[in-house]
Amino acid sequence: MDMKPENEIPSLPIRIDKEGDWYYRGARMFRKDILKLFFENLKRDELGRYLIEFEGDRCLIEVEDTPFVVKTSGMDNSGDRENESIEILLSDFTSEKLDPSTLRMSMDNVLYCSIKDRKFEARFSRSGYYQIAEFIKYDEDENAYFVPLNGRNYYIETYKSGGTQC
Repeated sequence: MDMKPENEIPSLPIRIDKEGDWYYRGARMFRKDILKLFFENLKRDELGRYLIEFEGDRCLIEVEDTPFVVKTSGMDNSGDRENESIEILLSDFTSEKLDPSTLRMSMDNVLYCSIKDRKFEARFSRSGYYQIAEFIKYDEDENAYFVPLNGRNYYIETYKSGGTQC
């Protein structure tokens, strides 16, 4: 199937708000099967726009901040101190190990990380943030926050813009 040129990608009346809720023409979408299908076919184009690509069709969607949200986070309970990890549950109903080197904090105190092999950004929900906050430490010498894992400190970068930075 031929795909339309970049400048001819139509838009769908779908919006993802900053809390990760999906809306179609202003009505909240809640069917898990449909949301999973959309998440599985979510892409980013060369311009950084979000689109759904399905069966040869591509349609742009509006994303207020990030399409993915970290719903919960917690230390992996494997008990192996040399292989500590933080597991995150995402708004697409999947979970993965957090890459702590990708943690970033906006000037508005919103925590973000990279997910899906660094293909997407995720915004921490309030509960996900509070759960990971118990692992965050402060380094007075560096005047910076970090997450200690496996004998290494992963410093959290602070930046001015929203969660779309890679």
